[in-house]
Amino acid sequence: MGDAGKGEKIFKQRCSQCHTVEAGGKHKTGPNLHGLFGRKTGQAKNFSYTQANQSKGITWGEDTLFIYLENPKKYIPGTKMVFAGLKKKSERKDLIAYLKASTSS
Repeated sequence: MGDAGKGEKIFKQRCSQCHTVEAGGKHKTGPNLHGLFGRKTGQAKNFSYTQANQSKGITWGEDTLFIYLENPKKYIPGTKMVFAGLKKKSERKDLIAYLKASTSS
């Protein structure tokens, strides 16, 4: 497991332009991430996903996010997410630790 404190900094620097994490948070360019863990791809309410995201059919968890966050366009070809990814394993682990803490009820 990573460091949620470091993950929060990564989220603010790399993700918060497009995503929110709080319950009831608004969608931006990307969907609100509250309730992410255990949710299938392309399922946040009232967000317009690509068919690629809707059809991927995986459930978000630490393992799937770890792969996805390295290279989103490789993991879900056709996604509209423009983020290039986090190549460093430690940064992905930290971000996942933060997301796990900040997006659960």
